[in-house]
Amino acid sequence: MAAVSQGANLLERAMGHGDNAVTEQNMTNPSRDREKYGDPSGETMKALAWMGKNSVEMVETPKPKIIEDRDVILKVTGSTICGSDLHLLHGAVVELQKGDILGHEFCGRVDSVGPAVKDLQPGDRVVASFQIACGECMYCQKKLSSQCERTNSNTIENIMYGGRTAGMFGYSHFTGGFAGGQAEYARVPYGDVNLLKLPDDVPDEMGLYLSDVLSTSWNCVVDTGVKEGDVVAIWGAGPIGQMCAEMSFIRGAKRVIVIDGGPAAWRLDLVKAKTPKVETLNFTDLPRGTSVTSKLKEMEHGGPDVALECVAGEYPKGWAHYFEILLGMETDTSEIINEMITSVKNYGRCGITGVYVGFTNHFNIGSLMERGIRLIGNGQAPVHLYWKDLLKMIQDGTLNPGIMLSHRINIDEMDTLYQKFDARADNLQKVFVQTRFSDPPAKDTPELTSWK
Repeated sequence: MAAVSQGANLLERAMGHGDNAVTEQNMTNPSRDREKYGDPSGETMKALAWMGKNSVEMVETPKPKIIEDRDVILKVTGSTICGSDLHLLHGAVVELQKGDILGHEFCGRVDSVGPAVKDLQPGDRVVASFQIACGECMYCQKKLSSQCERTNSNTIENIMYGGRTAGMFGYSHFTGGFAGGQAEYARVPYGDVNLLKLPDDVPDEMGLYLSDVLSTSWNCVVDTGVKEGDVVAIWGAGPIGQMCAEMSFIRGAKRVIVIDGGPAAWRLDLVKAKTPKVETLNFTDLPRGTSVTSKLKEMEHGGPDVALECVAGEYPKGWAHYFEILLGMETDTSEIINEMITSVKNYGRCGITGVYVGFTNHFNIGSLMERGIRLIGNGQAPVHLYWKDLLKMIQDGTLNPGIMLSHRINIDEMDTLYQKFDARADNLQKVFVQTRFSDPPAKDTPELTSWK
């Protein structure tokens, strides 16, 4: 995959970008051009950078500066790691370059604003959406911010997918090439569109997760049509799966079954402890001859009504897909999607929120067609469509992001966090990463953990 990624970089350079973007592309680290992108004060910051397949490092790099009139520079007060970041670590997402600053979930205080930004001022507490939207195009007018037409000019994505997503923070040049928020400062293009003010009664340890995980989970549940009385099966007990379980109950689900296993099996106990109504299924404990599908149909006549994929396509379970991915014959395994299709009731609904980047083999299209299964690509969640309502749900107590928060660390240990999170070690579920600008831990949130 590393060779594919570098080949994609070369191909993109040869073909050139599209002409649709209205904001600077390929600014993944201010050190790439200190004079153009670095703050003239000479101030530096700590940041987490991708250095090659399975390698990330903390680096010292220039603080970013305002380069466009609607830019906002943030002092980052909270960031985190996401399962999607592991796809970058592994090189599964193409067009990464050495030194790219990662991180797409972050919040902070406004440090400075461009001359065209009118509704934000230094000192405001805000959370950033993981996608970068212009606020004006066809999709942005519908609040479908993840599909903005004007913030990502990548040509390969356009060819592969038949269209582009919005630009995204810290997620390779495939999505525009924007420096991420696993850093002490971050530049936010169109800051007046892509930042949401946080009220005083919502601490960073709660508001941060409006950036991605809460909107992504809510989009998965709502877009797949979870409704009153449904039986829902969720593949993956990580933060997204955990919040999908909670949100399925909010939407009126009768039963929720969460599936996981292997090195991540401990997450099932965590989810059960936080949401006792959840039922769990550890696939590594199934007796020989019993599949996830047969077990689900044993637990619920006909199987669940809804299946939600909250894992991703880069994790093969069997040897065939392992070697096919290794040899570049596919980019994603179809195993979990096939389990979902065969597990749900006839005319059941399957939603895909875990990241799939390209092509897959051995897809069970026959079951999909013959049994009338609805397969729904939930897409990159349109954060702007949901985040104001989700903020209100946090404020009125309907939604508690704190149930997934397991650890707090300092940003200078972020490279260690990547390795531990990848190994599913230390019972790491969702982590709050503090910087020198962060407030002390809010009430009832984890104290600082250090591995030094």
